[in-house]
Amino acid sequence: MKKAIFLLNGKETAYKPGQSLLEATQAVGFHIPTLCHLKETTPTGACRICLVEITGARTLMAACSTPVAEGMEVFTETERVHKTRKLNVELLLASGKHDCLICEASGDCRLQELAYYYGIKELKFTQDEKFYPTEEENPFIIRDFSRCIRCGRCIQACNELVVNRAISYGYRGKDSKVVTGGDGPYTDSECVFCGQCVEVCPVGALTEKKAKGKARAWEMNKIRTTCPYCGVGCQQWLHVKDGKITKVTAVEDGEPNMGRLCVKGRFGYDFIYSEERLKTPLIRENGNFREASWDEALDLVAGKFKEIIAKDGPDAIAGVSCARSINEDSYQMQKLFRAVIGTNNIDHCART
Repeated sequence: MKKAIFLLNGKETAYKPGQSLLEATQAVGFHIPTLCHLKETTPTGACRICLVEITGARTLMAACSTPVAEGMEVFTETERVHKTRKLNVELLLASGKHDCLICEASGDCRLQELAYYYGIKELKFTQDEKFYPTEEENPFIIRDFSRCIRCGRCIQACNELVVNRAISYGYRGKDSKVVTGGDGPYTDSECVFCGQCVEVCPVGALTEKKAKGKARAWEMNKIRTTCPYCGVGCQQWLHVKDGKITKVTAVEDGEPNMGRLCVKGRFGYDFIYSEERLKTPLIRENGNFREASWDEALDLVAGKFKEIIAKDGPDAIAGVSCARSINEDSYQMQKLFRAVIGTNNIDHCART
């Protein structure tokens, strides 16, 4: 079967029919900068950063929303392309308060990276002065409209990835903004606080409230782990500074969640540092608890199980597996009760 070919900067490049220019170039390891593109969602071409030059086209075209065609001749590094991309970055910088020194997203901001790449040292355009007030009412997310570049990634994530349909565009022109419901706060909307909008925001418009002021991007180490809240096994990145978690994000290509997390997985890590958290096994003696080693506690439980089985049989014992356990632990729990103890009295608790 004949391969579909287009010309990328003068070089013959294979592509799959139906791919956009951005997808086709990424597939062969070639980088085209973008701000609004979000994998697995409908391309919008909103940011105009991925512009490329196509032979025969009147204007520069957005690579994310332009399908590849057989024999198409594409140039990604021409002077015209670079000048236009730089101009668009300058316009975005002038659209809000992008003061990187005090921004929570500094060091992890795509707009900041592009400004550095294109050597922008000063603004050519007058910055907007009127902004919608920052929203900090809810316990999880800070919405700073003065930093929003209206790329639409948060809207795509909410509507197409997690399908909560809680946010959309509101108003028009210079007054446009990302709104929830009737332009109320997050807490009064249909938002379930999964935080997917925060995950995909390329600037500092959406940040995690609990992480504010705790660490800069370059101060944190990322540790991959599995979410402890249920048996699905969602993959997480723990962002850690000085041995403490500052925030949690999803592993983009990690199965089964593929870059998605629920409200508990993303924001519910506070319990780790609770002063009320048990750190050692406790054994009750004379109405009071005392600390014990794991060996002592497990020997006590095993001994009690043997006493009960000897007196009343294995069906006098029952077990409940918690929904927070991973599937493998729940499997081992039922195996212990059915194969070792000899009873089918095993259930699953859905409460979390």
